[in-house]
Amino acid sequence: MAGQLQPDMSNEIELKLALPEDALPLLQRQSLLRRAVSRKTEQLVNLYYDTPALALHQRGIALRLRKQGRIWLQTVKCAGSSSAGLSNRPEWEAPYNHYFDFAAIDDPKVRRWLDRPMLKRAILPLFETSFRRTTWRFEPAPGCVVLMMQDRGWVAAAGRRETISELELELASGDIEELFKLAQTLAERLPLVPLLLSKAERGYRLYRKVRPAPVKGEPVALDPAGPPLAAFRSIALSCLEHQQGNRDGVLTGDDPEYIHQMRVATRRLRAAMRLFGPRLPPGFDDQLLPALRQLMDKLGRVRDLDVLLAEITLPVMRALPDEPRLVTLVGAVTARQYAVREVAIRYLRSSAYGRLMLQASAQLHRPPFIEPPAEETIVAFADDRLKRLRKKVRELAEAASTEDPSSLHRLRIAIKRLRYALEFFAPLCSGRPLTRLLKKLGLLQDELGQLNDLANAGVLLMHCAGDDPRLREAVSLVGGWHAARHSELLACIPGRLKELRRFSLPALG
Repeated sequence: MAGQLQPDMSNEIELKLALPEDALPLLQRQSLLRRAVSRKTEQLVNLYYDTPALALHQRGIALRLRKQGRIWLQTVKCAGSSSAGLSNRPEWEAPYNHYFDFAAIDDPKVRRWLDRPMLKRAILPLFETSFRRTTWRFEPAPGCVVLMMQDRGWVAAAGRRETISELELELASGDIEELFKLAQTLAERLPLVPLLLSKAERGYRLYRKVRPAPVKGEPVALDPAGPPLAAFRSIALSCLEHQQGNRDGVLTGDDPEYIHQMRVATRRLRAAMRLFGPRLPPGFDDQLLPALRQLMDKLGRVRDLDVLLAEITLPVMRALPDEPRLVTLVGAVTARQYAVREVAIRYLRSSAYGRLMLQASAQLHRPPFIEPPAEETIVAFADDRLKRLRKKVRELAEAASTEDPSSLHRLRIAIKRLRYALEFFAPLCSGRPLTRLLKKLGLLQDELGQLNDLANAGVLLMHCAGDDPRLREAVSLVGGWHAARHSELLACIPGRLKELRRFSLPALG
């Protein structure tokens, strides 16, 4: 199909998927495996090399020796494109004869850089992977070959080890659509999610002793002369990576920032879909929105209780340590927080979540997102959308009143959408005017958000208190303690609204 990604002799196109170890028996029972034209199993041992200063890694190059049977193969991979688990990168493989030989690399710059004598002398093994690989070969259409590899083993570096349990789908020849079809068929029954980190990247993290941490969204480079659909694709793929980058933290840790960042990523994706709605293909929203709403609901419930605990109830309990009713109320909030968190975790482990991620990624790797029509530039599109959003914010600011909480809520949502749009289009209008505007909008959004949290806290706390009169008394104590902050926030709003009614947008270019 025209416009689809196609493999060539030196490029590797593969989709990496995390497969929980407890789902391995379910994989073996999939009827799909009977369609494979061949199957083989082998033990693979890989040594990854770099300099002590990680010169290759910094340049986006991976150098590996792989033992296959009695022979060793040398592989060089370069950083190509990678998005939402799908990678497309240059790769060169050659026999290893007791020394590194880069003659087979057909990229002159890469070959000359690796062939420098000083670099070769500094290269040493840094980490190792060892895993059992079962490979199924599928030929779903004439001229199309997809390899599915199940890997189970470990990666080790600097005295530390992590488990490997994943699937790799590699497009040996043909249309990338077949790669996603296979992945989505498997995801109907298996809890598969795109895997962002390669085995090599995991090895480097172990070697460097990198501690897991919440991942924030990164700015996305946009081509000012490019079409809107190309910009949306880049933004949406970035949102999916932002989301996936925090999933493991939610599953294995208790830092509430992981949930917060997953929620932010989901909201940003939804905001991008709304922002680019006039240019998206028919039916795009319908395929993703129901599952995105389900995800938002589960993440939102956890986030609401995280805020209720950390910012509403715990400060009061610490301020009034001798009040036993507050201790009991905090315990009730914590119990409800654990319950909704467990519901969210079950969903994130489910095949339904994996299907959402794969569906979104598959859509973004099909026409019209691949080679989209260039009927207008992203700059012209962004200018129109930002003006519309500014008009909406100004109208809501004019109508907003501290006597009407719902008007402030509507304004907060409009400000949030404008902020997301400005952040998406930041590469087109960077500079001090943008920075100042984002800071001003962020401050007001935060203040309106605090008012909204305080307004919702009473309802949530009453749900936690139930019919217990002592806990209901504690809810009153919490409300009274925060009353001063609530009044202070309300007092700031009229001045903020006045500023908001006359703000200007930064120039695009």
